[in-house]
Amino acid sequence: MKIEELKQKMDESHYIYDDTLATVLFVALQLGRPLLIEGAAGVGKTEIAKVMATALDRDLVRLQCYEGLDESKALYEWNYQKQLLSIQVNMGSRDSEELTRSLFSDEYLLERPLLQSIRSEKPVVLLIDEIDKADEEFEAFLLELLSEMQVTIPEVGTIRAKSVPFVVLTSNRARPLSEALRRRCAYLYIQYPDMEKELAILKAKLPHVDDQLCAQVALTVQKLRSNEAILKKPSIAETLDWAAALDALGVRELTPDALRQTAGFILKNSEDMEILAETQSKDCGCGGHCGGHHHG
Repeated sequence: MKIEELKQKMDESHYIYDDTLATVLFVALQLGRPLLIEGAAGVGKTEIAKVMATALDRDLVRLQCYEGLDESKALYEWNYQKQLLSIQVNMGSRDSEELTRSLFSDEYLLERPLLQSIRSEKPVVLLIDEIDKADEEFEAFLLELLSEMQVTIPEVGTIRAKSVPFVVLTSNRARPLSEALRRRCAYLYIQYPDMEKELAILKAKLPHVDDQLCAQVALTVQKLRSNEAILKKPSIAETLDWAAALDALGVRELTPDALRQTAGFILKNSEDMEILAETQSKDCGCGGHCGGHHHG
């Protein structure tokens, strides 16, 4: 695949990108390098993996990270119930050593996302989402997979990749990641979109929504994100949800009333809703750009 083809595929998915992002994706893909994407929650990191799966016509295998994640949830697990049943059935008819060996064969192996992705006959896109939420021990465990495209299972030995997945790791920077992991990856840092890009995303994803409303939504979201008092900055997905909600209500102009009635689609906690209400008492919350309406 050439970079022009990749760009065309992303265009077909209505994904808004710049040349830097497209270049990093293309080179990481060509070199078979994992890609680490950092940025605040809601900037669209996970979306990149989904778009790449569509662009490459591959399955997306997702591992959602969390504190306490271990090999049994990420790599493999033995089917203990099936093993016990086999022991009960075969105990008297098979040699004990032979029976023991048979219990740790493919027949009893349950694949989790990491093992599934490297044993797939066809290459997949492997998304390791929010790696910063996992423990440092799990991060260290990942290094063999990221550098050698292989994993080691004690009872089986080393399993090398049948196909090389395109690996995307995302991080919200909740904790620092190790230099060892960073060295193994290409790197992207994504920020919230500026006004122009946010508007382009709205028009690409919701082409039926009124242009004036899209512009007002994009500007309001920019103002909310720049407000330091807002705790949970609106994500791109929430921007799209909000615009869709306004359109479903038949709203064509973002008035203070429309903003107040639909604020739950763009702000997700009571503290931020209170800050919006306070801001609305001064202007409509978007710096006076939602149709020029103000409270008297």
